[in-house]
Amino acid sequence: MKVTNIEATKHWHGFFLSLTTAVLWGILPVFLSLCLEVMNAVTITLYRFFVAGIFVFLLLMKNKSLPRMSALGRNRGLLLLAASLFLVFNYVANVKGLEYLNPETAQIVMQTAPFMLMLGGVVFFKERLSRLEICGAVMLFTGLILFFNDRLADLFLSLGQFTTGVLIILFAAITWAGYALMQKPLLKVLTTKQLTLLIYVIGFCVLLPFSSVSQLLNMQLIHVLALLFCCLNTIVGYGAFTEALNIWPAAKVSAVLAMAPIFTFLSMLIAVQWLPQHFTASYLDHWAYIGAAVVITGSALTALGRPKV
Repeated sequence: MKVTNIEATKHWHGFFLSLTTAVLWGILPVFLSLCLEVMNAVTITLYRFFVAGIFVFLLLMKNKSLPRMSALGRNRGLLLLAASLFLVFNYVANVKGLEYLNPETAQIVMQTAPFMLMLGGVVFFKERLSRLEICGAVMLFTGLILFFNDRLADLFLSLGQFTTGVLIILFAAITWAGYALMQKPLLKVLTTKQLTLLIYVIGFCVLLPFSSVSQLLNMQLIHVLALLFCCLNTIVGYGAFTEALNIWPAAKVSAVLAMAPIFTFLSMLIAVQWLPQHFTASYLDHWAYIGAAVVITGSALTALGRPKV
C-alpha cells in the first residue's frame, strides 16, 4: 500500500509539473508579443538566455557541479555547438513568427514539433512508428487543414505575411526536433542543467553581435515587466519540464504539454479584454476551433505513441 501511495504521489507531482510547463509555455506568446512592440526577436532571446544562464550557473556553482568541457571531446563538442545553434534558431524563430501570426495560430502550428521529432527518429535512428503515432499524425494534419480552412488559398498560393509566419514557425518546430535528437548523446556525459548552461552560454555569444541591447532603455514599464516574465518563464518552465521528465514518463509529459495552445487561447481572451490597446481579437470560425482541438489531440497521441526508453 505504501508503494502505491508513493507511485500516486509521483504521478500527480509529474502531472502538476507538466501542467505548470504547459500553462507557462501556453501564455508565453502573449508576453512575447508585448515585447515585440519595442524589441526585436534576437534581442528578446538574448535577454532570456542571459537571465536563465546566470540562474543555472549559480545553481550549478552552489552544488559544485559546473560542466567540464574536457569531458566532451571533439565530436561531442561539435554536437554541442550544433545543438546550441538549433535551440537558438528555435527560440528566435518562435518569437519572429509572432511578428506575422497571432499567438493562437503560432501555437497550433508549433504542435507539429512532436511529429518532426517522430520523423527524425525514423530517419536517423530507424525507429518504427506505432499505430498510435500514425493515428496522431493523421489527426494532427487533419486538424491543421480544419484550422486553416478559410486561409488554405493564402497558405499555398501566395507568399504573403500569413504564409511567411507559418513557414517560420514550422522552421522553429524542425529546429526544436533537431535539438531534441542531438541532446540524447550529450546527456550521456552531461547532466541536463550542465547541458542547458553550455547552450545558454553559446547561444548568448552567438546572439550578442546581432542584438540591440540598448532597446531595453526605450521600453515602458509594461514592456519591461513582460520581458522579465519571459525570462522567468524560461527558468521556471524549463525547470518544471526537466523535473517532470525525471519523475514521469516522457510520453505522458509531452501529452500534457500538447495542452499549451488551450492556455494560449484563454490568455489571449484575457489580454484582449484587459489590454485592448495592445491586443486585438483573433476571429476564428467554428471549424478553426474544431481543428485546434483535433491538432491538440493528435499531438498528444503522437507523444503517447513514442516507445518507452
